[in-house]
Amino acid sequence: MDRMNSQELKPHYHVLDIFQNKNILSIISIISFILIWDLIVVRGIAGSYLPRPIEVFERFMYMLKNPLAGKTLIEHLLVSLKRVFVAFVIAVLFGIPIGVLMGFNRYARAIMKPIFDLFKPMPPIAWISLAILWFGIGETSKVFIIFIGSFVPVVVNSYNGIRLVEPELYDAIRILGADYWQEHLEVTFPGSFPAIFAGIQISLSIGWTCVLAAELVGAREGIGFIIVMGMNVGNVAQIIVGMLVIALVAFLLSIGLNYLERWVCPWKQQEIE
Repeated sequence: MDRMNSQELKPHYHVLDIFQNKNILSIISIISFILIWDLIVVRGIAGSYLPRPIEVFERFMYMLKNPLAGKTLIEHLLVSLKRVFVAFVIAVLFGIPIGVLMGFNRYARAIMKPIFDLFKPMPPIAWISLAILWFGIGETSKVFIIFIGSFVPVVVNSYNGIRLVEPELYDAIRILGADYWQEHLEVTFPGSFPAIFAGIQISLSIGWTCVLAAELVGAREGIGFIIVMGMNVGNVAQIIVGMLVIALVAFLLSIGLNYLERWVCPWKQQEIE
């Protein structure tokens, strides 16, 4: 009898329960994508211009060990990361104060916002010609193009973060006797920082995706250079390696910033939960 009761108390797992796990579903999705990709190539559906996944992997391993234009894949990646982070830091240092100032001060908003709205829709790639004329084909032009892509989301989110703080919160803290600085420390900062941090996340992601456009400007190193070289010599596997590296690094940066946000904005995580 006790044996039967113990068996009844044990949880019964169904095969379908496995598919309720998001991690397992993600793994299945990736494996399915690779298998479908391989099948398309083997069947010749995509012609001769798409390599098999194993060929891309072999090219990836080859580029890890063998230099291209004097640098291995990791060295090219570090060059691109350096360009992105330099441009990203400059964008954050200038973008957050400008966005906050426009959100706080109506005179600053009246002066700066129309000019910002004029330049905001322009894509970073449209600045390539001007970047070459102004800065040549050196590092400055590449950092400038990435900066253009990173700057806009920082300003927009900083501005919106300040403007979207509930006015009732200021009224409540004033009733409690808070002074000017306490209003901003207790209300403005916690209320606007999640939006500002979201702008920082978007800025870094866009900056990283702009690296290809930046490295079209006479680059001799970097992930964008790898893709361009693959295009010039007709090496599709090399092009896909560069694209996958860009996607993988963007994914890892997003995960890292999400963890940083949980540490910097713990109150936002509590609200979600």
